Amino acid sequence: MGTTILSDLGTEILIPVCALIGIGFALVQWVIVSKVTVSTDGKSSSSGAGADGKNGYAESLIEEEEGINDHSVVHKCAEIQNAIAEGATSFLFTEYQYVGVFMVAFAILIFLFLGSVEGFSTKSQACTYDSSKMCKPALATAIFSTISFLLGAVTSVISGFLGMKIATYANARTTLEARKGVGKAFIVAFRSGAVMGFLLAANGLLVLYIAINVFKLYYGDDWEGLFEAITGYGLGGSSMALFGRVGGGIYTKAADVGADLVGKVERNIPEDDPRNPAVIADNVGDNVGDIAGMGSDLFGSYAESSCAALVVASISSFGVNHEFTAMLYPLLISSVGILVCLLTTLFATDFFEVKAVKEIEPALKKQLVISTVLMTIGIALVSWIALPSTFTIFNFGIQKEVQSWQLFLCVGVGLWAGLIIGFVTEYYTSNAYR
Repeated sequence: MGTTILSDLGTEILIPVCALIGIGFALVQWVIVSKVTVSTDGKSSSSGAGADGKNGYAESLIEEEEGINDHSVVHKCAEIQNAIAEGATSFLFTEYQYVGVFMVAFAILIFLFLGSVEGFSTKSQACTYDSSKMCKPALATAIFSTISFLLGAVTSVISGFLGMKIATYANARTTLEARKGVGKAFIVAFRSGAVMGFLLAANGLLVLYIAINVFKLYYGDDWEGLFEAITGYGLGGSSMALFGRVGGGIYTKAADVGADLVGKVERNIPEDDPRNPAVIADNVGDNVGDIAGMGSDLFGSYAESSCAALVVASISSFGVNHEFTAMLYPLLISSVGILVCLLTTLFATDFFEVKAVKEIEPALKKQLVISTVLMTIGIALVSWIALPSTFTIFNFGIQKEVQSWQLFLCVGVGLWAGLIIGFVTEYYTSNAYR
């Protein structure tokens, strides 16, 4: 056992600062993407969907570059973008109405089930993993678990919605930039994707960190109860992801089949032809399923893994000895991950330039390798400054002593396993290999 190099105050500062850096970087990327085109008069060039400015999609996109200022193409892109954006927003608002009902109903069930374990007792009870200590009553666990569930659900919904907004905002801009070359289009698409990624990770980290500190005001030294209540955060995120992925996936597949049957079979027009209204529905489905649903799904996985690690830490020597910095090791890893990904993003957008289609795949591979190498260094650094040299973990009823390098090894193996899986999958699915 021993003390950590990083103080509790340093942890209190580092985590929210990294989260805010991630949010700020995402907003910077959004601003850069928005500069691709500008609105001249605030009126829509579309005579169809979205022409009345409904849902905020009324701007006409005017290309500023000289020599390629084909307004008819730009206006057509704007018209299609408006239709897709309005459809995606309408679908999500409708879906979220039903999700809201489920969210409230499930939150009530969580409260009733957890509270009824001890008959809604308001008296302190013996802790599960240390019967010599007294923990907060079952009613408190039920209340705070319900609150954390709602926090996770709302954050998941927001993550998916923000991902959809940037996707529908950037699609026409990517198309217009593609007229200048594949490199320009790649940068716009990459930056818009970075907006979703950074907002998702940073928002999830910040909300979880704030929830832990607010709950700590009530729980005090009862860290077992605190992090048991925090697990609701991951449950809320994964519950909303279910609706986003399944609902959006069914919608996009139905629209895809309908577009193919009507367009190619009945009307004999090319696939994804804008004259086919079902093509717009198909693109709407791609946004709400593959982007909004993916955003909620990624957040759910991120929140669940973080909460599970925190629970394991709370019943180890970190929780027993109230070592705050070591307890928040999972969040420190996520914080460093935001900084590493920020630096890695610059390699794709600023340090190197993609000039041809064949360079895109190597550029994305390079991103994976660079981020993995840098993150390995980051994990080693966090393990060194945030963990004592030796500590104990709860192992089937007993406390087992382990060393900090063993925890670093576990995280590092998971990191590199992800890289290997990515390359193996790419080898068997890419057209670059037999």
